Amino acid sequence: MPDASTPSGAPQAGLRTPRLLLRPWRPDDLAPFAELNADPEVTAHFPAPLDRAASDALAARVAGLIEEQGWGLWAVEVVATGAFVGFTGLSRPAFEASFTPAVEVGWRLARSAWGHGYATEAATAALDFAFDGLGLTEVVSFTAADNRRSVAVMERLGMTHDPRGTFDHPRLPADDPLRRHVLYRVTAERWRDGRRGAREG
Repeated sequence: MPDASTPSGAPQAGLRTPRLLLRPWRPDDLAPFAELNADPEVTAHFPAPLDRAASDALAARVAGLIEEQGWGLWAVEVVATGAFVGFTGLSRPAFEASFTPAVEVGWRLARSAWGHGYATEAATAALDFAFDGLGLTEVVSFTAADNRRSVAVMERLGMTHDPRGTFDHPRLPADDPLRRHVLYRVTAERWRDGRRGAREG
C-alpha cells in the first residue's frame, strides 16, 4: 500500500467542494495571506505572528511543493466571492517524532472565515484525496494541546485522539507553553466507513 512517501497524483487545478476551491497559489494571495499571518488571534497557537517577508516565504515553500508533487497545502478560495481565505491540505511533518514519517492534514484560515465550517469542508476534500487519490493508509493531524478550535475540527472530521502520541514539539523551546502537542489519527478504513455512513444517513 502507498504510504507517506507516495509521489504526486493530485490534479494540478486542485480540489473542489460545494463552497470552496482548493487551488494552486497565485501572486494576489500574498497580501491577504500576510494579513492573516499577522493576526494575533489566527496565530495564537503558533510561536508568533509572521511579518510580510516570512509570510511570503511560507507561501513560496508551500506553493513550490504543490508544483513539485502535485498536492500540498492548497490556497482556499470561497467560490461565491472569489476571496482567498487561507490554506488547507496535506503536508509531511519536517521533524522527527514517534509518528513520523507521516502525512498531516492541516489548515490556517483568516478570522473572517471562522464559524462557517470551511476548515472541516476543505479538510474533508483533502482527506478524500489522501485516501482515494494518493492511496494513503493513514493521515494524522496535531496541534498545541490547548487549541480547542483545531481539535474540534479534527473531531468533526472523525479523527481519533491518540493519547500515546502526545509530544513536545521539537522546534519549540522547552519552556514554551505551546510545546505540548496532541495527536489525532484517521485510517483509510475508518474514513471510508464514516463517509459511507454519512451518505446512507
